[in-house]
Amino acid sequence: MPVAPSSRSFAASKVPQVTALFWIVKILTTGMGETASDWLVVHLEPVVVVLVTAVLFVLCLVLQLRAPQYVVWRYWLLVAMIGVFGTMVADVAHIVVGVPYTVSTAVFAVLLAGVLFTWWRTERTLSIHSITTRRRELFYWATVCATFALGTAAGDFAAHDVGLGYAGSAVVFAVVFVLPWVAYRFLGWSAVAAFWTSYIVTRPLGASIADGLAVSHDRGGAGLGTGEVTLVAMAVTIVFVAVLAWNESRTSRGVAAGRVPERSPEVG
Repeated sequence: MPVAPSSRSFAASKVPQVTALFWIVKILTTGMGETASDWLVVHLEPVVVVLVTAVLFVLCLVLQLRAPQYVVWRYWLLVAMIGVFGTMVADVAHIVVGVPYTVSTAVFAVLLAGVLFTWWRTERTLSIHSITTRRRELFYWATVCATFALGTAAGDFAAHDVGLGYAGSAVVFAVVFVLPWVAYRFLGWSAVAAFWTSYIVTRPLGASIADGLAVSHDRGGAGLGTGEVTLVAMAVTIVFVAVLAWNESRTSRGVAAGRVPERSPEVG
């Protein structure tokens, strides 16, 4: 994997470095978003839930945009909220509007491609190490939102229309998640392309795992319940985010003291 950026460029960045823990938390938030969304719309008034979630999403986005640099809890709070809201958007398209998974998957794929193309034409880079301006950050979060919507639709398409089920989908998406790293490591594939490809796949991977644990046996799941799976995923996520915050604080102290620790290699 490519060498990490300098401490100065990292300090100015609005996104975290990409490590194994980054991917773990990302997958956890996608799974949590899937089951949290399902629990909320079933147990509460769906229209109210969607509206409140949309407001919370906007508030979290404003918090993130107002931060002068990467702040661990702000960043991951927004990612978690996108996980919930992105699931609702994709589910509304299918359940309320009646759009087939094949169509919604294709539409969200075109939307994501359009965002990435516009980002590239405007900034001439899609690297997450370049998120140091407001415009690039907006492109970044637009891309993240599009990946969540696409990933939700693609996961449902694989599980239901293709017939893989939750377990089968989880296995397939886990393989697809790893393949970009293999292509980068051994075939010289672009680090940026590898990052975004794996990033997209984290959504259906996390959702497939969470749904497989939460839904009832007659739907092919373990029957643990959406509420229970959400609470466990939330608790584990909080622990890992706390670890990330501690690591970030230690790194910041090292930079301030002129003793920058060696950073792990990262992709993106």
